[in-house]
Amino acid sequence: MNQYRGMSRPSRRRSGAPPCRRFARLPALLLLAPLAACSVGPKFVAPDAPLGLKWREARNPAVKTRREDYRNWWTAFRDPTLNRLVLIAYDQNLTLMETGARVLKARAILGQAIGEVYPQSQQLNGSGDYIKLPRTDASTNPSNAIGNNFWRVDLGGQVAWEIDLWGKFRHGVESADAAYLASIATYDDVLVTLIGDVANDYIAVRTLQAQIAIAKANVIKQREALDIAQARYKGGATSELDVFQAKNVLAQTEAAIPQYSAQLQKQENALCVLLGEPPQTIDSLLNRSRGIPAPPATVAVGIPADLLRRRPDVRAAELKAVAQGAQVGIAEADLYPAFTLGGAFGTLASTANGATLKPLFTQPSLTFAFGPSFSWPILNYGQITNNVRAQDAELQALLINYKNTVLKAQREVEDGLSGFLQGRHQVVLLKQSVAAASSALTVALAQYQLGTRDFTTVLTAEQNLYQAQNNLVAAEGNVSVSLTMAYRALGGGWQIRWGRDFVTASVANEMRSRTNWGELLPPAGKKAPATPGLPGPSDLGPTVRPPQW
Repeated sequence: MNQYRGMSRPSRRRSGAPPCRRFARLPALLLLAPLAACSVGPKFVAPDAPLGLKWREARNPAVKTRREDYRNWWTAFRDPTLNRLVLIAYDQNLTLMETGARVLKARAILGQAIGEVYPQSQQLNGSGDYIKLPRTDASTNPSNAIGNNFWRVDLGGQVAWEIDLWGKFRHGVESADAAYLASIATYDDVLVTLIGDVANDYIAVRTLQAQIAIAKANVIKQREALDIAQARYKGGATSELDVFQAKNVLAQTEAAIPQYSAQLQKQENALCVLLGEPPQTIDSLLNRSRGIPAPPATVAVGIPADLLRRRPDVRAAELKAVAQGAQVGIAEADLYPAFTLGGAFGTLASTANGATLKPLFTQPSLTFAFGPSFSWPILNYGQITNNVRAQDAELQALLINYKNTVLKAQREVEDGLSGFLQGRHQVVLLKQSVAAASSALTVALAQYQLGTRDFTTVLTAEQNLYQAQNNLVAAEGNVSVSLTMAYRALGGGWQIRWGRDFVTASVANEMRSRTNWGELLPPAGKKAPATPGLPGPSDLGPTVRPPQW
């Protein structure tokens, strides 16, 4: 994956002109073109990625550095509902379908680029005319040689083949090839993002359900405390202040329930959209399991260098740079003359003078011409040179973007691991806090009933318990979300597309009903052409290959 090596052997940039440019001044270049074809423009070399040697959290016993492909990383949560949701989203998500259609578009554009290497039909035309001439005086046309009425049929065509002397069309194939593979990597990146979003939304749904359950449980406890305060007030043991304070805390806790319920509905709506369905209740899916998905005790992360192979966005960033590098070569080829072999043929027949149309395709009626030509926009040198510079600047920007993408990928992994590991430690401490708060409430209620403590102590204990329980549930959800972030940052999940088409059967049928897709979108039941499992510059095909119809 370190560099691209195509069949055209693009030359590296040098301070002087490449050897092939010296032929530009030779008058016999046209005769030597089939043998002397070369290629101008830079040779793509992937920049050195700024990679760390190991992860910052690698010393933690919960972090393993063994390599995994993370094909089904979400199964580590051992939640059947989550597994089901991922499969539904993969089959039905509309954003993924849209990206799959764009893969087919890129594949068709590649076919166009391949066709540019071969001779092109410039024009094919024909006409059939019925001609009626005005009658003339016998003295001016005594023999009426032509006749007043006759048919004339004219057919002709032109073909041209621009010799790819400077690699312009081969660079076009390189660029389209890389763009096609970049579209596959983009599809994979959308798939990775989709799976991560499904997992995050599902964890958020479960976390909100747990928070609602905790609020309802605390409402029951606080109503019991209110009953005690009312009983003591009626017995004359306390003032009505205790009753009002109890009602205040109870109402605040009850008010949290509709707030969480609204958030839960929004989260379910978001999950429905990811599943390709209109917002609706998904209780039938959620009933498969309960509770926040529990993360595994350990996580395997490999080494930072694995991201270059596995993360789709890193591959896409490099492939976009490869495609742009070929665009520099295309622009630079315009600095040199273009040589074309062209030909024209035609036939003409008419019924004038008593003739017939039968000789239309016989030798007397046929005409043809064949010969070379060249064009050289020499006066546009400044414009073309600046176009080369513009394309090269875009290439440099994409190379820098590739490095930046690698850095961001490492940051995302580190952030996910840090949230997972530190979050687990936070959960341990919060469990102790919940246990202490629960015991404090029990003691406070007992002492209040005995009259040894005022009701403020009970209220404080109630609030502390509710807050501690709510914090614990939120922390447990954050641990699972952080692990999801780490898995997504490691670039796993896109491998589930292996052996599958980029569009669903229904979408394929819809496209086939409008357009002849040939082998690019074969009939139902027939496998589409294989696509690379790990797209990268080494997967680029030869720059010259048979045309694709």
